[in-house]
Amino acid sequence: MKSRKYLIVIFLMCTPLILNITGCWNQRELNSLAIVMGLGIDKAQEPNQIQVTAQIANPKALKSSSLGGPDSQAFWNIQNTGDTLFSILRDFTHESNRKLYFPHIQVLILGRDYAEEGIQKELDFFARDHETRLNIWLVVSEGNARDVLNIKPVIDRIPAINISKLLDDQDPNSQTSTSQLNDFLSDLISPTTAPTAPLVEIIRKGGNESLQVKGTAVFKGDKLVGELNKYETRGLLWARDEVKSGIIDVECPECGSKVSLEIIDSKTKVSAEIVDNQVVMKVYIQEKGALAAQYCAENLRTKEKVAAIERNKAAAIQDEVLAAFKKAQELNADIFGFGEVVRKKHLKEWKNMQEHWDEIFPEIIVEVTVDASIERSGRIHYPPVTDKE
Repeated sequence: MKSRKYLIVIFLMCTPLILNITGCWNQRELNSLAIVMGLGIDKAQEPNQIQVTAQIANPKALKSSSLGGPDSQAFWNIQNTGDTLFSILRDFTHESNRKLYFPHIQVLILGRDYAEEGIQKELDFFARDHETRLNIWLVVSEGNARDVLNIKPVIDRIPAINISKLLDDQDPNSQTSTSQLNDFLSDLISPTTAPTAPLVEIIRKGGNESLQVKGTAVFKGDKLVGELNKYETRGLLWARDEVKSGIIDVECPECGSKVSLEIIDSKTKVSAEIVDNQVVMKVYIQEKGALAAQYCAENLRTKEKVAAIERNKAAAIQDEVLAAFKKAQELNADIFGFGEVVRKKHLKEWKNMQEHWDEIFPEIIVEVTVDASIERSGRIHYPPVTDKE
């Protein structure tokens, strides 16, 4: 993902050079394009209408900056209101005298108020149009999408690229849903699985604005129905076998101080059983980790201490999964894809369940088993400062 973004930036910087060395026909063709980097959709003040914000790259500004020239705005945002996304995008062409060009779009941002009313009509455009890509981020903003696209990043000059990089860099934390537009659409057409998307919010401090990932937006069908915090989000990722790395803080065996454990590998298997018409989902997680930091004065390398920490870590992982499951049942949204697991394992019984999964899901039982181990503990046995009394 990162290498693709660098290529996009290079393409944008080189576009003015291409215009200078190509023939007149190509120059007119490229000059007629508005390269869309991001798109935001909000609920409009007018009834039954939406407001769309398109972020357009300014290749000349990027080229000027790279050559040491004076800085200028690397993007501009255009907005319009209308009944449908397609009609609004066509109106943009009339206003800007340029054809919107979508192959380099990075992110689609949905304002929370808009997402709560249903988003399927607008997603239809992305699924059908041959220029749009499906491997882009679909993001829900806590406020308006247009405000997110107006944040001027410190490093990257185009907000849409900054947002995409922000989400790419969340993998080491395993606290953000990794769903992109193609994943969302796949879950949307599923008869049981509820779609999810990253949830972001604007942080304002000292007159400056920045963007941070808040958690995970949960949909029921095409409507936003709730959210998971970061703690619950990692529980979801554990159950979906999507945890790649991260840090877990647990208590030291003999005191209330903490020890930080790095996740270095994990594997999750989910199975379904039906006992006396009761659906029981069994989630088995095998996790391997390392001692990353110690905040207590104990020797944690004895077998007894290691075993105690492993138990604490297993309990912490189990709590995260159960917290996510509790929230999903409250929202009656099968974000785990449990329905698909039941269908594959118990096809005969599933034929009688599929029409009633909304009634069954809030009543299913989940059993979580965690096998957590510590594979290494670093170069020292004790922390640099210990209690020697």
